[in-house]
Amino acid sequence: MGERDVEPDPASAGRDAKESALSDRLRNLDRKLDLRRASGHAGEPPKEEPSSRRYGLALRMGADFVAGVVVGGAIGWGIDRLFGTSPWGLIVFVLLGFAAGVLTVLRTAGLVEQGPAGPDDRV
Repeated sequence: MGERDVEPDPASAGRDAKESALSDRLRNLDRKLDLRRASGHAGEPPKEEPSSRRYGLALRMGADFVAGVVVGGAIGWGIDRLFGTSPWGLIVFVLLGFAAGVLTVLRTAGLVEQGPAGPDDRV
């Protein structure tokens, strides 16, 4: 028997069809990517910020939180000393300082919008 008498294997025919379909999909994807790059909407991943900037932002958030609690505690302590309401002023204002610190951290992280503009905030 010669090579001409051998019938093609049905499994290899199915494999060739799958490879052909896969190649068509790849060409179609390449064409779409080229069009997207040409239009200026390349799907490049966002550039990461330098680690020093992220470290600075983390330090700022920590300092803002601690400052809120400390300032609240100082105001509460002063009110307790002034009016003799110990320990209620300290408790209330430490909790208010905690809430203010959390809100400031969330605003810095961009998870909460800034409050409404006041008369002094207009440009």
